[in-house]
Amino acid sequence: MDLDYDRLVALRKQSAAWRLLTAGNAALMLSFFNKVFVEQGVRSIPGSELIERLDDELYALNERLGVGTFPQSAKAYLDLWSAPENGWLRKYYPPDSDEPHFDASAAVEKALSWVRSLEERSFVGTESRLNTIVDLLRQMTFGAETDPEARLAELMRRRHEINEEIARVEAGEVDVLGSAGLRDRYQQVTATAHGLLADFREVEANFRDLDRELRRKIAIWDGSKGRLLDEVLGSRESIAESDQGRSFQAFYDFLLTPRRQEELKKLLAEVESMDAIGEPDPRMRRMPRDWLEAAERTQATVRRLSDQLRRFLDDRVRSEDRRVMELVQGIESRALALRDVTHVDLAVELDAAAPAIVLPMERPLYTPVTRAPIDSTGIQAGDDEFAADALFEATYVDTARLAATVHQALGSRAQVSLSEIVRDHPLQQGLAELVAYFALSDDGFTTVFDDGRREEISWAGEDGIQKFATVPVAIFARTSPGITWAQNQKEGR
Repeated sequence: MDLDYDRLVALRKQSAAWRLLTAGNAALMLSFFNKVFVEQGVRSIPGSELIERLDDELYALNERLGVGTFPQSAKAYLDLWSAPENGWLRKYYPPDSDEPHFDASAAVEKALSWVRSLEERSFVGTESRLNTIVDLLRQMTFGAETDPEARLAELMRRRHEINEEIARVEAGEVDVLGSAGLRDRYQQVTATAHGLLADFREVEANFRDLDRELRRKIAIWDGSKGRLLDEVLGSRESIAESDQGRSFQAFYDFLLTPRRQEELKKLLAEVESMDAIGEPDPRMRRMPRDWLEAAERTQATVRRLSDQLRRFLDDRVRSEDRRVMELVQGIESRALALRDVTHVDLAVELDAAAPAIVLPMERPLYTPVTRAPIDSTGIQAGDDEFAADALFEATYVDTARLAATVHQALGSRAQVSLSEIVRDHPLQQGLAELVAYFALSDDGFTTVFDDGRREEISWAGEDGIQKFATVPVAIFARTSPGITWAQNQKEGR
């Protein structure tokens, strides 16, 4: 961002953090906000409890600095700090609660971070930050590389470094971080952890800003409901699909993993027990829990905003439906008034009173056909005479005979084609018998069809005329090569 003169002037007018730093009671606000919302990790506090805490703080300061140093009441200060023109505290009413709650805004976190940077530090570490920069640059370069050869070269380089380190450890050469290195890295860990926790307030504020923009768009919308719904759903989806949304979701999924939580707690405990660290930061002990609470609060904010937006849309739809009914009633009243007026034709034709809408889920599911059992016992001959010739014209093909023919043709061979079987055992029942060969099912062989090749099967019809059928090549292959059909028949299988 370019910090030219005009940009800084606009930023001074718009930034709530800048206004906080230049306010008359900046020291009171920053010290109180830091104690409640940062050191104690409060994300939401009832108004009555916050007034009580601020009242105690004001009483102690007036006793020490003199009566009248802070003349206003605690409630008056909170109302001033949460006013829209200041925006240092967010005042809101949670669901099912008639008491206001307060939370620090992202501007408070930014102002506190800048004030902390003004303090002189007895130790300023630089090595760990340089290593972090190099590691991040490597991750970016390696992650964006599409050339497999380049990726393989980088992996080989990392493996070579690991192998060298393993060899040094096996030889007894162990590189141990010194006191300065440990303090350097711990300083960076604490700064990053606190900054990450502070960022959640800004992420939550960004979600609320997006929701506010959607409400404004809905309020001034003059198009169709379908386009409005597409616009709203697309905007809500953009939260999760944005870079910020994807980064937040990845962090949330990472933190929710039980294995990661246990690993994080174990690492924090081991680091705080090191002598080089000295007095560890007490806030780091509860940092994983604060991260979870802040992340869950952000998720809850998104869910709550979605529910409120849905109710907002429902109210708007009901309002529009009410307006439509008023227009229809007005048309009906006008039509009734003109019904008896001569030379006025009010007849109109409609294709249908309502559109025919058939939703996919309204279609009935598939219902299996119930097969009725057939009882063949107790059949008696009828008295009436009727022609039964059709019952004897049906062609029945004995598949057991055909299977036995296939087994005989296989003999000791592993496979035999259908044309070879028909050549040795001509078809007796014509096309019906040929089709039955294709549908044979037997445990001793399997049927394989070669659609790429064709063969011609012939047979003599009842009228003596030779008939032909061109079919795919069918091959019967034995499934049990070691046992022939003759052996099965001999052993009674």
